[in-house]
Amino acid sequence: MGELERAVMEVLWDRGEPCVVRDVVSVLAERNLAYTTVMTVLDRLTKKGLVRRQLDGRAWRYEPVNTRADYVARLMLDALDLTGDRPAALTRFAQSVSSPEVEVLSEALERAVRHRTDDQGRS
Repeated sequence: MGELERAVMEVLWDRGEPCVVRDVVSVLAERNLAYTTVMTVLDRLTKKGLVRRQLDGRAWRYEPVNTRADYVARLMLDALDLTGDRPAALTRFAQSVSSPEVEVLSEALERAVRHRTDDQGRS
């Protein structure tokens, strides 16, 4: 995503409800963006599959396809794919996070292991 696309996505994620173009323009008012510029960005995000839209009267309402956390997780997985050595990259990442983040990761990994174990038990 480009910088403007990211700013528009941040508005959509922060709002938590479908927005019309005018809503996004008003939140990004300090940037002095033209209505058509924001409309074009939202159209591009829709074509990229990051945003979905639904017609509401004469206006489109836009909302993110995924949560911010889902999007960031996808970016992280894509970055791991680029490394050529996922174990080394994961190890380096784990060594670089703070103690509170280690706790979050540990708990998430425990839940993931339990979930996979439960799924295998049902197979």
